[in-house]
Amino acid sequence: MTTTDRAAATTRSAAPDRYDTLLSWYFVLAWGSGYLASKTGLRYAAPFTFLSLRYLFGLACLAPWLLVVRPRWPGSAREWFHIGVAGLLMHAINLSGSHYAQYLGMSAGITAVLLATQPLFTAVIAHRFMGQRLRGVQWLGVALGLAGVVLIVWHKIDVRAVSVASLAAVAISLAAITSGTLYQRVFCPTADLRSSAFIQFALSAAVLMPLAWGVEGLKVRWSWALLGAIAYVVIMASILAVNALHGLMRRGHATKVTSLFFLTPIVAVALEWALFGVIPTALSAVGIAITCAGVALVSSRR
Repeated sequence: MTTTDRAAATTRSAAPDRYDTLLSWYFVLAWGSGYLASKTGLRYAAPFTFLSLRYLFGLACLAPWLLVVRPRWPGSAREWFHIGVAGLLMHAINLSGSHYAQYLGMSAGITAVLLATQPLFTAVIAHRFMGQRLRGVQWLGVALGLAGVVLIVWHKIDVRAVSVASLAAVAISLAAITSGTLYQRVFCPTADLRSSAFIQFALSAAVLMPLAWGVEGLKVRWSWALLGAIAYVVIMASILAVNALHGLMRRGHATKVTSLFFLTPIVAVALEWALFGVIPTALSAVGIAITCAGVALVSSRR
């Protein structure tokens, strides 16, 4: 192989890496800022109601797009079933749990810490059942990432705000996002992400709307802040960020990809600083450094 051929091959191999890097950073930024948008929306509507509005708006956004691009739809009842199960886990159950944990009084700090343990559970499941062996340095990275998140949000933790109900809600959320991410990767490896999103939004809305009506009375205090929060979490998080996550999952290691969740509290801290003047503590700064080191170790190739 000539020098020119080697250079061309290197360029071709580097292009997907750069693309995956851009997708990774987009996911981190959109998912992290989505917590603040959801927090804003919950001021005007209870969780089931807010999520119902979120998915109805998502369907309205996806419908014209799908008419134009005409993606592939599931070709069998089995594929429809698997896409629906993954959607209920990742959308309806996961977000209902995390939203209700805060709605029931759990502080944002404790919620973030508990949900940030997802990569640890993903690593254990992938190691045990999916044949994805982790080296010692990657296990160290998982532990460092979790420790860093704890330091980042430590100053916000209020143990008095924890109740049995809120702990149960966040535990359900954690189990749903972990199992849903892996389920879609294993059982829906070739499903079109665009048509899958429409199916999953429709199913989530069908499940949550009766709950919003029966449990919360479907009460909404309409405002521009609510509409802006819904638009942001739907377009930037539920559609684009989730598709970026699944795209990365299809091309990479499950634990490496889900380790990105460790970085989302960093985004939340930075946005609080920029928007509300909440300056990170020295402990948070140390936690940010430790978290970045942990993600680097989990994602290491050697």
